[in-house]
Amino acid sequence: MNKIITLTILLFTSTLTFSQAKKSKETETSKPFVLGVIDEIQSKELGEKRILNIYLPEGYNADDATKYPVIYLLDGSADEDFIHISGLVQFNSFEWINQIPKSIVVGIATVDRRRDFTFPTTLETDQKRFATSGHSDQFIAFIEKELQPFIDKKYRTTNSKTIIGQSLGGLLETEILLKKPTLFNKYIIVSPSIWWNNGSILNLDSPIFQENFNQQTDIYIAVGKEGLTPTEIPRVMEVDANLLAEKIKASKSKNIKVYFDYFPQENHATILHPAVSNSFRFFYPIKQN
Repeated sequence: MNKIITLTILLFTSTLTFSQAKKSKETETSKPFVLGVIDEIQSKELGEKRILNIYLPEGYNADDATKYPVIYLLDGSADEDFIHISGLVQFNSFEWINQIPKSIVVGIATVDRRRDFTFPTTLETDQKRFATSGHSDQFIAFIEKELQPFIDKKYRTTNSKTIIGQSLGGLLETEILLKKPTLFNKYIIVSPSIWWNNGSILNLDSPIFQENFNQQTDIYIAVGKEGLTPTEIPRVMEVDANLLAEKIKASKSKNIKVYFDYFPQENHATILHPAVSNSFRFFYPIKQN
């Protein structure tokens, strides 16, 4: 009996030792999977530190002379849109795909999107529902005066600047496009919350409507089958997005190019990924031989 107990203890000890050795070996050979880098910027305009998730394309070398376009992504936290949008950029820039040039992606991690992505509203119900809202002017100043100079100084960038945003992010993009259009030359506006302040943004005048606007600017607007907006005064997402596209199409400038994309099979939750993929085909059409 004692021999059986002793043998059992020896087997258990040997198994435990082997298991620990195996785990130790796995730990030694395991390495982290690196998608990009995490950067930080202290913003005076916002009065806070902001996290940036940066995707650098294959072959990027800080000591190389090669420069890359930059794609700025709103809602760019790791648990938001940064990973899957970076994947789209990587895939579409593979040499065997060659849909878009290799690009840097700057994901702006979210702190308070209602505060950062909206301008002041005159509707009391929305003022109460979204108590921190109405400070997009500060966020736009952050992009213009701090973020873009920071990225251009630290990374090898070209003058090509794209911005991607959905919902309230699309509203912010629309505001930038109409008020400060030269901050970006490519706009990917997905399911924009034009309903904010009962669609007042559709009444804004803008330099892009003038004949003498001379920056080549490409605008892609997409919306799914999304229906009524969550507002006291009913609006329809598809109608608002189409109204925005038609307003821009009426521009007198020959340098404004706009494309409207409707996805009847997608909703507000699923549209971003296919829309961004489609936008690349619009911005960088592949010439057929």
